Amino acid sequence: MARISLSPPRTLFFRAMEWYSKRTYGKVLDPGKALAHNRKVLMTDVKLERSAAKWDALDPELKALAVMASSAAIGCSWCMDFGYWESHEQGMDPKKLRDVPTWRESAVYSPLERDVMEYAEAMTATPPEVDDTLAQTLLDELGEAAFVELTAMVALENLRSRINSALGLTSQGFKEFCEVPNAAAATTQSSGPASE
Repeated sequence: MARISLSPPRTLFFRAMEWYSKRTYGKVLDPGKALAHNRKVLMTDVKLERSAAKWDALDPELKALAVMASSAAIGCSWCMDFGYWESHEQGMDPKKLRDVPTWRESAVYSPLERDVMEYAEAMTATPPEVDDTLAQTLLDELGEAAFVELTAMVALENLRSRINSALGLTSQGFKEFCEVPNAAAATTQSSGPASE
């Protein structure tokens, strides 16, 4: 249950944000509704997100895994839900997305992907637990620009996940749009009346 109303004042700015969110994501994002109670905070968040979306030194799949590993470590169900949907929309392997919370036991990840998720978790710990060996391995593998971007993305996800968790925001059901319906549901839908 959200700890703040998700019905902010319907200002012109909020209505514009609401229109954009519905057009882009199919619904109004709860973090936007929550942050809309403080226009300056919402505007700063929008600017930050738009700027971060232009970063391109790090492979998008590595970025997605880092972001989801960080949100899983924090326990932000909203971020996990949205992250799954967003990465699925970009064509990422659903098995890799599903296994993020248990990545250590999963066989679907490369050594580099494992290092990225380990780094994300180590950065997310309080206090951070990044060790020199892991940082140097990633620096050697990714290069300086991508390593800095990885670090900034994990920090940004910590901001997102901690705000969403503290405000009590939970899943909005984005992941449900990615899942293949089970066979029984598909059969029931396809055997409906011919007039439908």
